[in-house]
Amino acid sequence: MIEFANRPAVAAKSVTAAQTVALCTAWQHELLHSIPLVRAMQVRLQAFDGITCTLSAPLAPNVNDKGCAFGGSLSSVLTLSGWGLIALRLGEEGMDYDVYVQDSTARYLMPVWQDFSAQAMLADGEDWDIFVQTLHNRGRARLRTHSRIRLDDGRDAATLEARFVAMRRDPKPA
Repeated sequence: MIEFANRPAVAAKSVTAAQTVALCTAWQHELLHSIPLVRAMQVRLQAFDGITCTLSAPLAPNVNDKGCAFGGSLSSVLTLSGWGLIALRLGEEGMDYDVYVQDSTARYLMPVWQDFSAQAMLADGEDWDIFVQTLHNRGRARLRTHSRIRLDDGRDAATLEARFVAMRRDPKPA
């Protein structure tokens, strides 16, 4: 079940809750069917509100030799949450762009011994409207995100600072 909060006025285009649900459902389906690792990790879109994107994953398929979450799984879900935030926001705007991670820095602060969720938001100083304007003008733009996995007590277990590039989608060759 994907959760949706009351939408703040952040998108340039007005979208209905039904349109957002359809967009999120389609994005999750594409994610699970186009990236085998995501399917194996059992990653799910938990929530999207236009400001944040939260993905969740169960511990069992993401466990390491110590019984806690594998660092590669944590990094993957953190990266996917940032990618999802940008891809879903672009989808709400009706914009057809490919989104790629350009670079990232992960910090592993505490072991994760349970199912986990990664929440992404735009990094401090980033501006969605400038990003969209640059996309319109140049056909590509960069945007930084901040993602975190928190423990039940609210402390960060892992964080990721990432820079993504969106580029106008070229037609695929036949």
